[in-house]
Amino acid sequence: MNRITRKDLKTDRFAVEVTHTVEYLGEHRGLLYRYGGIALAILVIAGGAYFYTRTQHTARQQALADALQAQNAPASPVGNPFIKSFNSQAEKDAAVQKAFTDIISKYKGSDEAAIANFMLGTSAADRGKLQDAEKYLRAAADSGKTGYASLAKLSLADILVSEGKSADAEKMLRDVVAHPSVLVSKDQATIALARVIAPKNPQEAQKLLEPLRTVSGATGQAAMNALSEITPKK
Repeated sequence: MNRITRKDLKTDRFAVEVTHTVEYLGEHRGLLYRYGGIALAILVIAGGAYFYTRTQHTARQQALADALQAQNAPASPVGNPFIKSFNSQAEKDAAVQKAFTDIISKYKGSDEAAIANFMLGTSAADRGKLQDAEKYLRAAADSGKTGYASLAKLSLADILVSEGKSADAEKMLRDVVAHPSVLVSKDQATIALARVIAPKNPQEAQKLLEPLRTVSGATGQAAMNALSEITPKK
């Protein structure tokens, strides 16, 4: 997803297509008299659809930006005139819940709705509301938005394990391993899977982790940490 505050610096493709269409009709005046009405109607419909889609996209991104701003705002009775803030944590939680819920309701099926479900799910998990967390994360996981869905599955797996649903978590993580995304790599999903199956199948968990422990950076460190957790202490 592009950054919410990023300006659209690309050429306006619709404007270019309109220009080409006008040039073409100018060169074929005879056809214009015969088909001009049809061409104009198509042009108007296409233009309306284009600008409606563009406006909707901007509105979705602005709604998400506002919701994220609310989520990151401080909660204190001492306000700050230069930044958004809330008088209490309860007031903030209610505003954030409403903002993300409105996005889900108004822009169902969009990237922004998937992100809103994910944010509500992780927020609910932080507050110990596991049933709510599972509901929102499942919605994000089932959204069809590949990157956000895989990220939601990774978080949802933790919820499922805590609820005693390790088999469901394992199935979900194996799917992410088989279908990694730009937000969740195969290595990340493999480490998460190894942690889930380690209690019942430490041999397979070790087999999954061994090739990753020599990978440089955070992946190798995470694999080594996971290995140390499942390798019997001597």
